[in-house]
Amino acid sequence: MVRKAKARSAVEAAETGKGGAPSARSTRTAAPRRPRTPRSESPARAKPTAQPPEPESAAAAPQADPAIAFGASVGSFVQALSGLAIPPEALAEAQREYIAQSAELWNRTVEHLPIVQGLTATHRDVLAAAGGPQKSLGDRRFAASDWQTNPSATWTAQMYLLNARTLMRLADSLQGDGKARARVRFAVQQWVDAMSPANYLALNPEAIRKAIESNGESIAQGVRQLVHDMQQGHLSQTDESVFEVGRNVATTSGAIVFENDYFQLIEYAPLTDKVHARPMLFVPPCINKYYILDLQPENSLIRHTVAQGHRVFVVSWRNPDESMADRTWDDYIEHAVIRAIEVVREITGAETLNTLGFCIGGTLLSTGLGVLAARGDQAAESVTLLTSFLDFSDTGVLDLFVDEASVQMREMTLGAKAPGGPRLLKGGELATTFSFLRPNDLVWNYVVGNYLKGESPPPFDLLYWNSDATNMPGPMYCWYLRHTYLENELRRPGALTVCGEALDLSAIEAPAYLYASREDHIVPWKGAYESTRILGGKKRFVLGASGHIAGVINPPKSNKRQYWTNEKMPPTADDWSAGATEHPGSWWPDWSKWLATFGGAMVPAPKTPGSRTHRPIEPAPGRYVKQKA
Repeated sequence: MVRKAKARSAVEAAETGKGGAPSARSTRTAAPRRPRTPRSESPARAKPTAQPPEPESAAAAPQADPAIAFGASVGSFVQALSGLAIPPEALAEAQREYIAQSAELWNRTVEHLPIVQGLTATHRDVLAAAGGPQKSLGDRRFAASDWQTNPSATWTAQMYLLNARTLMRLADSLQGDGKARARVRFAVQQWVDAMSPANYLALNPEAIRKAIESNGESIAQGVRQLVHDMQQGHLSQTDESVFEVGRNVATTSGAIVFENDYFQLIEYAPLTDKVHARPMLFVPPCINKYYILDLQPENSLIRHTVAQGHRVFVVSWRNPDESMADRTWDDYIEHAVIRAIEVVREITGAETLNTLGFCIGGTLLSTGLGVLAARGDQAAESVTLLTSFLDFSDTGVLDLFVDEASVQMREMTLGAKAPGGPRLLKGGELATTFSFLRPNDLVWNYVVGNYLKGESPPPFDLLYWNSDATNMPGPMYCWYLRHTYLENELRRPGALTVCGEALDLSAIEAPAYLYASREDHIVPWKGAYESTRILGGKKRFVLGASGHIAGVINPPKSNKRQYWTNEKMPPTADDWSAGATEHPGSWWPDWSKWLATFGGAMVPAPKTPGSRTHRPIEPAPGRYVKQKA
């Protein structure tokens, strides 16, 4: 039961691995269609557009080798640390309380030792005489009864928790540069979580008991699982052998109707006799596989949208290999986002389409629509952004990893001007980074269960998806890091040139539905709210409960959680929250009702996917989503 509870908490964590006045819709005019790209572009890279001059900020970055860039990064961090200090009175107070509490813990432990109560007494007898086991330690890492019935383990856990509280208190007491303080706090939290006695066999009474009861088999099994994880290159969070993409995850029926170097385009089979005339395009994050939106039929946002009578197309990103190591942000916008919009138009004959972007997919989608707007093409009838940043002012814990020196180091090791040439950012590195944002749930939980106790992690589709990592081309990643997280230039009209166009996201006239999750640690909801000040069309902002993934994947039938709405759009997130109304259950019906107003007339559903010029290539989910990092 403890293992199942921990697995559920890990699922919740993994569900944890970015204006102006609206224009009248009647005045929209579409620019002349861009020439169709021949089908022969699929196996080869499409010819890139002429690249604009580098932004001055990027061109001004010092040219250094990776060692110098690394040294600059470390030097910058050390310099920031040198300005931190703990006020003497705060240190003295922490010391006094630590001594008092540690003495109290020791005295309480000694009072319950069998040697004190009688040489013939057992600890269980002593506890029974004292009225039963001690109170819970208040931490699920120590929830097993072994931590309560073993006095040594009880004291070890209690002292660990006291040490942890004291260290975090000292970290919170630091005075100095805000980012340096936050980095120290993050580092201390990582160290504290790693030092838990539950993570070490010699200090974990539950793991020791299991080893004794199994005559050492649990340890042997743990070693076998450790070797297996070392060979596969990542920590097992679920039984990955249970799942197969296209067999029991990502099973909604459809077909691949287009592909090129960057993506495959899936058209899903209709589930209704009639569909809205205007098609729907999903742009999922390129740092994950798209099927988080199609895990199982009962929690599939894709299937839900199809069932609402929409003709749905989804971008399934290619998992980049070394042949794509030099691809840029402009490449992804021109040859993926904009190309997908063009193909959907070509297949359906629609001038405009409804669009949805999730996480970085929302940032990519908005950039693509901004480029088209600069070309005089208002391609979107509506825009839905799910937990996405357009304004990177408040990026939460991820801001700790970004400064000028760290970005330069990435540019010198992965970017276009790296001495050894551009390289891939490996998916495993991204996955590890996101896991260590919630280390107790997504790392140490599995170290203890898999290796110390020899338990096999239970099968969970979401954790299978979470471990299915994807790579990113270095130049594309470095551009994203510098111009969004570091310099926050997407929000400033004309600050960036993308695909040869001066980018102004306020030129996107389409109405927008902006969703954020209240406990999201990757895209904090107040940061997501800032997008309401950037896009040019009429906006609706909805706040859901839970985290980055669980808040989004919340089907109505589950009847879980709640969401908040506010018909007004005040200037700050706090003002919006103060006037918001709470609603029980899923936000999906609210979105479906909003989206239906932009779907157009109902027409007979297509009998076959694609068109004469874009014939089906293979069944969904296709090949690209099955490529491993």
